[in-house]
Amino acid sequence: MSGHSAVHSLKTRLAATFDRAKGIQGDPELLSDFARYLCVLLSGYLEQAIIELTLEHVRRRSNASVQKYVEARLRGFTNANSRRILNLLASFDSDWRIDMEAYLVDELKDAVDSVVNNRNAIAHGRYSGLTISRVSDYHRRVDRVIDHIAQLVAP
Repeated sequence: MSGHSAVHSLKTRLAATFDRAKGIQGDPELLSDFARYLCVLLSGYLEQAIIELTLEHVRRRSNASVQKYVEARLRGFTNANSRRILNLLASFDSDWRIDMEAYLVDELKDAVDSVVNNRNAIAHGRYSGLTISRVSDYHRRVDRVIDHIAQLVAP
């Protein structure tokens, strides 16, 4: 499966989960719980999409041993905040980092970093005052970031 098709599959499943969340009515605690769940899924989507897209780049340009090495290294790519994304892209091509630094500003950078920070808070039992509305907004912005990375590394 190519990186683009893997990302499309991830995106489709995540969008379906967000659609189901829109149908939840009533209990604010339940909505808050689901918002936290969506944040965890969104963070995983961000990580996996970046991994799949960079692997597609490597598959197109490298032999099997290089692919295997990069795949093993990318298994450790977690907590995909803006700094880690920029560092990963720079490890492939310094121009990618420059491009991404110019793109990943303001609300896009905030969305990426907030998703990762909230995911970590949730995973470690700390309070996260997420709402479905806020995590849905992060979702739209993270999709834009993933689309930009796709155009950058695997056009």
